[in-house]
Amino acid sequence: MATGSSGRTSSATRPGGAGRAAGPGGGISTFKGQERALRAGRIGTPGLLLSVLAASAPLMVVAGVMVTTYQVMGIVGQPLLFVILGIVMALFSVGYAEMSRHVHNAGAFYAYIARGLGGTVGAGASFVALAAYSALQVGIYGIFGFEVASLLDRHLSLHLAWWVPALLGVLLTGALGALKIDLNAKVLGVLLVIEVALIVVFDIAFAAAPGPQGLSLHAFDPATLGGAGLGTALCFAVAAFVGFEQAPVYAEETSRPQTVVARVMFLAVGFVAVFFALSSWLIGVATGPGKVVAAAGDAGPGLIFALTDPRLGTTFTDILHLFFVTGIFASMLSFHNVVARYAFAMGREGLLPAALGRTAKSSGAPALGSLLQTVISLLVVVGFTLGDTGPAGDPTTPVLKLFTWGGNVGALGVIALMATASVAVIAFFVRRGAARAQAGRLIASGLAALALLVVLGYAVTDFDVLVAAEKGSALSWLLPALIGLAAVIGLVHGRVLRATRPAVHARIGLGNEAFQLEKAARASGADGTPAPGAADPSSQPARKEG
Repeated sequence: MATGSSGRTSSATRPGGAGRAAGPGGGISTFKGQERALRAGRIGTPGLLLSVLAASAPLMVVAGVMVTTYQVMGIVGQPLLFVILGIVMALFSVGYAEMSRHVHNAGAFYAYIARGLGGTVGAGASFVALAAYSALQVGIYGIFGFEVASLLDRHLSLHLAWWVPALLGVLLTGALGALKIDLNAKVLGVLLVIEVALIVVFDIAFAAAPGPQGLSLHAFDPATLGGAGLGTALCFAVAAFVGFEQAPVYAEETSRPQTVVARVMFLAVGFVAVFFALSSWLIGVATGPGKVVAAAGDAGPGLIFALTDPRLGTTFTDILHLFFVTGIFASMLSFHNVVARYAFAMGREGLLPAALGRTAKSSGAPALGSLLQTVISLLVVVGFTLGDTGPAGDPTTPVLKLFTWGGNVGALGVIALMATASVAVIAFFVRRGAARAQAGRLIASGLAALALLVVLGYAVTDFDVLVAAEKGSALSWLLPALIGLAAVIGLVHGRVLRATRPAVHARIGLGNEAFQLEKAARASGADGTPAPGAADPSSQPARKEG
């Protein structure tokens, strides 16, 4: 399968550097061998779309994020926020999707940033991505464990501490994460379709039986966005979009990455913006726009269930509770897959131990990356369990700490990565001399970067509100500092690699393309002169440091 330096199998490098060649029987062949490549052709447009939308956890957003935004921020115009942010995310996707046509790498964010702003900045971004998505994924175990324990207590009178189902969830997610991505996509797809169907049912019920103000469009009035909670509400709404940007992570595993990835991103952004705007509007319709803030304050996260029970009956509400939990699980699995692929890409390029850059022979999945995230998850859940001194059924540790802290730290990191990636897109095409040809996309990326930096500023200054901490609490700077620390570690690591291992530093962001450069180097003579017929590494475009 691997050709070594014999040259018997020619290497066909795709645009942007996929660096793969067809092996015997159409299999994948790379210079370093099949274990260094994610298995191609595993996932198409439907599977990829379902995988990234599962990370958005629609039911968790509708029943949790939306209700919390109404309750805590008092912003009646939440539906309008989703429309505005949908435009921002579409602007971001214009340049990001174009970048995906040129760079196919499981490192996605950091690979794009490295190709635009240099290997050192890319190294910093890689550690931020790993920390951010790990925080998002591990945080979800808190609410998963709490909700499963609550369901078992309510329906089976089985009393379990939250950490028991949380740890079982860690193990099950880890097992699925090591399997084939197409199998994962099927699991995520089934859960997502049921979840969305349930939301559509109660959305229709809310529209058919509205509150005292009828089908009012008051929530789309710009005047409803006034208030001190606007900045924080923006952060909550951005967190609801997190997931669509994961599509490029699977580029190496799609059959046609040049078209599939971009298509999925635009479909996901459009779906999330429209679906969440309608759902948040219909929540207000069901209570009445003038009463939605008070209703959310009274019922808290149970508002959706309180609204569906009189309209659709107890049985439907119980089913909704069940699939609320399965939706949370789907989100956990989706984020787990992303973290595993980031670890794989970083291991393959020398940013993490090389062992992480290998895939399982049976599934083609990044099994060691999956195992690493499983171990991290176990350690974090156990750590929060040991620190939990509350009574049974108390949501403080699993929900208000583990879930809330992890979710907001992760969202902060993703917003920072999106803003940086938008700048990197501009730099990438300018350096390639394509600024005029890509002018429209570069303008869109610039506007997205500005908008995302505004949201990032709100997120940092209002972080105490996001994590429900007291004003002046150390949490308001300690938790965001985790993302800053990850960035510093990555940047220092990148600088060290540049000084001590320049060849490794030069590979950052190149993915499989780097294998072809190494093949050319090994085919060179001892004095550094390329052997006859060997490609000259010096002919590759030099990458300037940003």
